[in-house]
Amino acid sequence: MSAAPANSSPSLLQAGRALLLRDLRLVWRRRGDALQPALFAVLVVVMFALALGGGRQVLRDFVAPYAIWVAVLLAGLLSLDSLFRGDAEDGSLEQWVLAPVPLAWLVAVRTFGHWLTTAVPLLLVVPALGEFLYLPHAQLPLLMLTLLLGTPVLSLLGAVVAALTVGLKRSGILVALLALPLYVPVLVFGAGSVAAAAQGLDASGSLLLMAAMLVASAALAPLAAAAAIRIAQG
Repeated sequence: MSAAPANSSPSLLQAGRALLLRDLRLVWRRRGDALQPALFAVLVVVMFALALGGGRQVLRDFVAPYAIWVAVLLAGLLSLDSLFRGDAEDGSLEQWVLAPVPLAWLVAVRTFGHWLTTAVPLLLVVPALGEFLYLPHAQLPLLMLTLLLGTPVLSLLGAVVAALTVGLKRSGILVALLALPLYVPVLVFGAGSVAAAAQGLDASGSLLLMAAMLVASAALAPLAAAAAIRIAQG
C-alpha cells in the first residue's frame, strides 16, 4: 500500500483549527486589549443612565434593552478595523489567497474567532448591565437570546466591511460609517423584540427574522468578504 504524499493539502478542519488557535494565542498575549469592548459597553451604559437622570422607571420600562443593544453594537466596532489589517500588513493575507483551502472558509474562521473574543466577553457582562439599568429579570433570557442571534450577524456583516476597506490606510471611521447602516436592522429587531415582549406582544416573528438573517449572513458574508479580499490583493 503506497504512503500518502508528504505535501498533501490540509483539510478544512485542520486549516480552520490552526488559524483559530493562532488567533486565540494572539488574543491571549494581548488579553488586556480583549477586555476593551466590555469596558466600553459598560461606559456606554453608564452614559445612558447619567443622561436620563438615573430614573428607575424610565430605565426599566423604556431604555434598558435599547441601551444594552447599542452598547454591544458600538463595542463590537472597536476591533472591526483590525479584523484583516494585521494580516494585510505582514503579507499573511496574500498567503490566504494562495492557500489550498477556500478563502471564504478562512474568512469564516477568522470571523468566528472575532465573535468569540469580542462578543462573548460582552455577553458575559450583559446581566450586570441589566442590573445597572434595572432590567426586569424576566426579560433577561429573551435579551440574551437576541444577542446570541444578533452578535454573529454583526460580526459577519462587519467582516464584509473590513474586507472592503482592508486596502485603505486609516479607515477606522470609514469602517464605522459603512457598518452602522448594515447594523440597523439587527438593532431594530433585537431590541424591539425585547421591548415588544415587555408589553405582552409576541416576539417570535422578530426572533425568526433574526435567525433568518443569521443563516443568510453565515452563507453569504464569507463569500462576499473573500471576493473583496481578492480584489484588494489583486
